[in-house]
Amino acid sequence: MTQDDSADPASAQHDDHGRHDAEPGADTAPPAKRKLSGRAKAILLIVVLGLIVAGILWFIDYRAHGQYLQETNDATIRADAVTVSPKTAGYVAEVLVTDNQDVAAGQPLVRIDPRDYRAQMAQADAQVAVAQAQADSARAQIREQYATIEQTRAQLAAARAQAAFDASEVARYTPLAASGAETREKLAQLRATATRSAQEARAQAAGLLTQQRRIASFTSQVRQGEAQGRAAQAQREAANVDVQATLLRAPIAGRVGDKTVTVGQYAQAGTRLMSLVPLDKLYIVANFKETQLALMRVGQPATIKVDALDGVELHGRVVSQSPGTGAQFSLLPPENATGNFTKITQRVPVRIALEATADARRLLVPGLSVTVTVDTISAKGDLDRIRDQQKQLQDRQAR
Repeated sequence: MTQDDSADPASAQHDDHGRHDAEPGADTAPPAKRKLSGRAKAILLIVVLGLIVAGILWFIDYRAHGQYLQETNDATIRADAVTVSPKTAGYVAEVLVTDNQDVAAGQPLVRIDPRDYRAQMAQADAQVAVAQAQADSARAQIREQYATIEQTRAQLAAARAQAAFDASEVARYTPLAASGAETREKLAQLRATATRSAQEARAQAAGLLTQQRRIASFTSQVRQGEAQGRAAQAQREAANVDVQATLLRAPIAGRVGDKTVTVGQYAQAGTRLMSLVPLDKLYIVANFKETQLALMRVGQPATIKVDALDGVELHGRVVSQSPGTGAQFSLLPPENATGNFTKITQRVPVRIALEATADARRLLVPGLSVTVTVDTISAKGDLDRIRDQQKQLQDRQAR
């Protein structure tokens, strides 16, 4: 038992040394952790330096160019669609196009029953013929009247010659009757004959004047007939225009949209039957904030991203700016002269011409959403120039 007891402390001491040997092994973990922590710090430092460098590069790029890029997603594709409406009322006889069909300029779209307007044209033709007949009749009467006038002139000349002869006979017989060479009865007969001849000549002269006046009356009838003919011709042309208008043709090349017309429908004049969208003349209206417009000018390049094209980038150019904000052209423009006014950043429509290939245009339709970025760097010195001009103006006013 004693030996065992003495052995036990040795073994216990040996065990204690073993434990002491194991403990230093366990103490090697903290240096390994310290090495890992140092590596992490190095990585973190590299990351921080990289972010700082990236931030500096971004700031340099922003100051050099990025601050001049004005972007908005409040933009859509537009097109100046044309509404197709009939000029004349009537029942629709034919619809010659289908929904979403591409049509060329001048292509027939809808035909309205033209029979009523053809009847009006025939009636106008008849009125033209009647007016022409009246004018021709008056012209014939004028020709007859000229013949009558010539005959009357001949009769007047004969009557004047007879009156002159009878007057000369009276003059010749008067001294003879006075001397007793001829009887006074003979002289009285000659005087009566001369009086009748003079009266006949005056009557012929009055008749000639009357015949000449009738020429003016017949000429007036001719002019009246011609005027009626022109009026009837104008009515015929108007009726012909209506007949032509019964066939509605495409005023522009485009695609048929919003078609509401059907065969048998009664179409009033001005009724909207369909719309034509010129897909080859698309443009973009981008509503920029008023704080983005200081350097925006016509002709500046624009980058366009269409949501429907999955990130495909198109290009364009600024064409014009609206003369007012969108709110000013609304149905009820705002009136800010109130006590509870709240300032709201306004937006101004900017029109941008779209530069795209034919393949890209086939995929674009009005109403699609786009994101527009305009590069305004070409006007970067304008604000400084405006400030200098304003300062010079104030200095002149101060003097």
